[in-house]
Amino acid sequence: MAGIYIHIPFCKQRCTYCDFYTQVAPQYIPTYIDALKQELELRKNYITDSVSSVYFGGGTPSLLSAAQLGEILNSVYSIFSVENDAEITLEANPDDLSEDYLVQISNLRLNRLSIGVQSFDDEDLKRLNRRHTSAQAFEAVRNAQKSGFTNISIDLIYGLPFQTLEKWNEQLSNAFELKIQHISAYGLTYEEGTPLWKHRNEGIVSEIDDETMNKMYAFMLQKMKSNDFEAYEISNFSKIGFRSHHNSSYWKFEPYLGIGPSAHSFDGVSRQWNVSSIQQYLKALQNNDLFYEKEILSLNDRYNDYILVSLRTAEGADSNFIEEVFGKTYKNFFLKSLNQFIPLGQMNVINNRYRLTETGINISNMIISALMKV
Repeated sequence: MAGIYIHIPFCKQRCTYCDFYTQVAPQYIPTYIDALKQELELRKNYITDSVSSVYFGGGTPSLLSAAQLGEILNSVYSIFSVENDAEITLEANPDDLSEDYLVQISNLRLNRLSIGVQSFDDEDLKRLNRRHTSAQAFEAVRNAQKSGFTNISIDLIYGLPFQTLEKWNEQLSNAFELKIQHISAYGLTYEEGTPLWKHRNEGIVSEIDDETMNKMYAFMLQKMKSNDFEAYEISNFSKIGFRSHHNSSYWKFEPYLGIGPSAHSFDGVSRQWNVSSIQQYLKALQNNDLFYEKEILSLNDRYNDYILVSLRTAEGADSNFIEEVFGKTYKNFFLKSLNQFIPLGQMNVINNRYRLTETGINISNMIISALMKV
């Protein structure tokens, strides 16, 4: 199985925390749609497996009209072998999800929405420069449910400036109230060069300390469990049967094709990423060409990638898989390196699968680094 990621790099305004490649440049959208369809055709042989997921990410994919989304999906289905039950996800901003827009996109093959709520607190939203309000977030989810969407995810951020454990509890309670199927919850990071990073350096906002961040995460795990959400990855939680198939394919080391500027692709032995420029991307495709960089992965690279992604998941890293794919030397290195963490209760093992415990998750970066081969 394989996945296709389609990057829609357009936004109406930039969020203060975001370092993804996006532009406030709606004038390029019509030409860009044609370019995406052209790239899909040019790269039709990159993946040979059937397609089990298509993910519109951004940026803000919900800036596209239903007709434009339909054009792109029609190209995907005409060029690739897409499974009948494929997961087709659209990332969306809450204020784009009007009843009329949802009715229009419900007639497409889309069957999953990922809504960028981030917070239900209007003061948080202003600091993040989000363009929706808390009321619009509630309305968007309810409109989507009325329109027949039964697989809805929302994004939340914890550790926001001025956020307390009590306020984080309110955020989670609001999310559970909506009766959604999936929640992605990320600890805030201050990415260099973003407005929020500058605000922190200027003393306008303060970064939440590690102890409080860990308490927020532990509290979230407890709340998720009591509301029947399984923690299937460090930042992702779902009702039974509603894991994100697309994101899971990344963590399972399955091949995927990335379309659009800055999009990444993986075929099992190499990684490839498109130029991070709409203008250069369009210019290359005008010449029926592609503008990308490529890296052939060494055995070390592939092993390290597996450690990085597998240890973030509930299933963990499989020592038998490591031996089968990378060899006995790598398995021995892996087992020797993790011995220091098991006695401390930071990792456990069940049937040759080694997983981070709740304590281990708090120091996951350190553990993962220790298990990587230099």
